[in-house]
Amino acid sequence: MKNNVQCRLSAYEQAQQLDAKIEAYWDERSRDFSRLRQKELSGPCAAAWQAYLQEKLPVGKTLRALDIGTGAGFFAILLSRMGHKVTGIDMSGDMLHQAKQNVLAAGCSADFCKMNAQDLDFADETFDVVISRNLTWTLPDVMQAYREWHRVLKNGGMLLNFDSDYGLITFSRKEDQADVHANIRQELVTECNDIKDELRISTHRRPQWDARFLRDFGMQVTVEEDISSQVRTDKDMHFDTLPLFAIIASK
Repeated sequence: MKNNVQCRLSAYEQAQQLDAKIEAYWDERSRDFSRLRQKELSGPCAAAWQAYLQEKLPVGKTLRALDIGTGAGFFAILLSRMGHKVTGIDMSGDMLHQAKQNVLAAGCSADFCKMNAQDLDFADETFDVVISRNLTWTLPDVMQAYREWHRVLKNGGMLLNFDSDYGLITFSRKEDQADVHANIRQELVTECNDIKDELRISTHRRPQWDARFLRDFGMQVTVEEDISSQVRTDKDMHFDTLPLFAIIASK
C-alpha cells in the first residue's frame, strides 16, 4: 500500500513539474508570440480566419464562447468583433497580460482567467462554443482536456479545435526572417522539443486520434485535414509546413 501511495505521489509530482515547465516556457515566449499574433491581426489572416469562423458558427445570435489557450487573444478579438461574448483562458500569466493589452488595443471586449485547460473552473453546459488553436499538442493529458471541454459545452454546442500533428517533427531554429518562428533562441527550441517528447499526445497520429476520441462521447465530428490555404493567406508570413487540421464537433 505504501509503495502504491508513493507511486501516485510521484506521478502527481511529475505532472506538476511538467505543468510548471510548460507554463514557464510560454511565459518566456509571450512577448514574441504576441507580436506574431498582432502581425496576423493586422494582415489578411485575420479576415480569412473571421470568414472561416463565420462559416462554421451558428448565425443570428450572440454566442458565449470559451477560447482555451487564448495566448495573445487572437480568437478572443475575432469573436468579439463578431459580436460574441468571449472568455479566454490560459495557464500562462504573461500570455494573459499580452491578451488583455491586445484586446484593449483592438477596441474589443473579453474576460480572461488564468486556468488549466485540463481542469476548468466552469459549471457544466456553460458555453455555446469552445475554441482552441495550436494548444492540444502542448497538453500533458489531452483526453482529460477533451472531457472537460465536452462538459462545459451546452447541448447542441460546438467544439472547434485547430492544430497540427507536431509529434511527427523535431523543431529547429529558423533563420528565415519571414518565418513565424524566426529568431527563437536555440535553448528555447531545445526545451520545446524536450517538452513535446514528454507528452503522450506526440505518440498519436492526428487528427484521426482526436476524432475517434470525441466520437466516443457521442459527438458529431467533422474533420478538415488541412485548412492552411484558407486561413494562412499572408504571403509575408511563412508558417509551419505541416497541415493545419480543423476538428468541428457538436455535442
